[in-house]
Amino acid sequence: MSLEASAADIAIKQNLEQFLVVLSVSLSVATVSRIFSWFRQIPYTLLLVIVGLGLAFVDVRLVNLSPELILEIFLPPLLFEAAWNIRWRELKENWIPVVLFAVIGVIISVVGIALTLSQLTHLTLPIALLVGASLSATDPVSVVALFRELGASKKLTILMEGESLFNDGVAVVAFLLLVGIPLGTEVFSVTGTVISFFKFVGIGIGLGCLIGFGISYLTQRFDLPLVEQSLTLVSAYGTYLITEELGGSGVISVVTVGIILGNFGSRIGMNPRTRLLVSEFWEFIAFFVNSIVFLLIGDQIKFSSLGNNLDIIGVAILAVLITRLVSIYGLAKFSNVFTQVDISLSEQTVLWWGGLRGSVSIALALSVPVSVTGRQDIIDTVFGVVLFTLLIQGLSTQWVLKKLNLVGDQSLRQEYSELLARKIALGRVIDYFQTLDESPRVDSEFYRYEKNLVSGQLTSVEEKIDQLQTEYPQLKSIAMQLLKDKLLDIEADTYAELIRGGQLGTNLSPLILDILGEGEEK
Repeated sequence: MSLEASAADIAIKQNLEQFLVVLSVSLSVATVSRIFSWFRQIPYTLLLVIVGLGLAFVDVRLVNLSPELILEIFLPPLLFEAAWNIRWRELKENWIPVVLFAVIGVIISVVGIALTLSQLTHLTLPIALLVGASLSATDPVSVVALFRELGASKKLTILMEGESLFNDGVAVVAFLLLVGIPLGTEVFSVTGTVISFFKFVGIGIGLGCLIGFGISYLTQRFDLPLVEQSLTLVSAYGTYLITEELGGSGVISVVTVGIILGNFGSRIGMNPRTRLLVSEFWEFIAFFVNSIVFLLIGDQIKFSSLGNNLDIIGVAILAVLITRLVSIYGLAKFSNVFTQVDISLSEQTVLWWGGLRGSVSIALALSVPVSVTGRQDIIDTVFGVVLFTLLIQGLSTQWVLKKLNLVGDQSLRQEYSELLARKIALGRVIDYFQTLDESPRVDSEFYRYEKNLVSGQLTSVEEKIDQLQTEYPQLKSIAMQLLKDKLLDIEADTYAELIRGGQLGTNLSPLILDILGEGEEK
């Protein structure tokens, strides 16, 4: 027993040391990228891949990348954080193109890539289908971060992020349905595949709604920030594991929970301070997980094996680009005809070029059973395509955005938002001065002097705000949105307070949005 215990302790120590090395390298890359201005031009996640490639080139392996590790430990928090931050109102406005890209687009991608590879390479159709399913999941983490940094339109950001959220789930379901074919345990049938698909997705959405709304109403009963923060973490992992155990799609379930808690639960069951704490917590978790995943993607590359499959990788890259082009331009045209969402040609081009592949594709490829003939071909092909999309498409997306004049006025909006925040803060300080009784221990002249200083600064801030509003009238929408959010927060906090006090039995649907919507229509 002592020898077994000793061996276990050594293994734990080695795993811990490897984890600390990975974390240290990731944080070093983050620090360097902020210190040197040249590195700021490269998205942080892509810089991690490049560093990982450098380590792989000199044959320094940080840790063995397990598909279970990504799917069960890394994937849930990444999905939950993205779903938590996506705004339901904006997603609802663009839901038709998002669903088209995420469902029909995945089908086009799987079929197109599979047929191309099976016709132009030595890969059999079952193996090619697995490659297609693995590469149909987009992972535009760095692109969405770039959109926000450069101030791209909200519509473009929500289309890219919404598609990625849902097509990950559809791609994983497609992969699970297809992986049994080369093993001989499954026979492809359109009817059976459709039934299985709806079963996976249905169980995922059902459990996601059950857990999401359950936690939302639970957090109405108490106001404990750390407990509520912990519940979101448990919901991300617990939902994924429970759904997978019951035969549903854990990815779809986690996305559903994240959207519900981020847009409904956080409004009715959390006060503004708790919402901020939870959002910052998940921002850290996403940074932490992305740092490890993207570094390990580069670190796991086997250059010798990739070199033996360059022809397959080249065909796969062309197939990925062409199928994405067909799905984006074709489905966007269909959406423009039948919906009010107008996706311009330049926006379609960015959506096409920005469809990067990443951690989900790698995890699916690595999860192919060892007994499958052609497993290494699948892994090499997927790794090669992922590298191309991250390093070529990812690094050139900023240039494409600028060439198509889709770079927004983010720096100006950031300055304006900061001025609005300072105005609110200084206004509260003035209110405090006005309600504060002049203490005999405080010199009255000093008291007036301090108050005049704050008043002068507030006047200066208000003048800058007026100047920016005059020069850039579009900035007024920011102040209007802040007012709407504040009014909605007041209403939601009031209902939550009444429920906690036992004066209200059930939550009421927000009335402010309907009132403001009617006002805008008039």
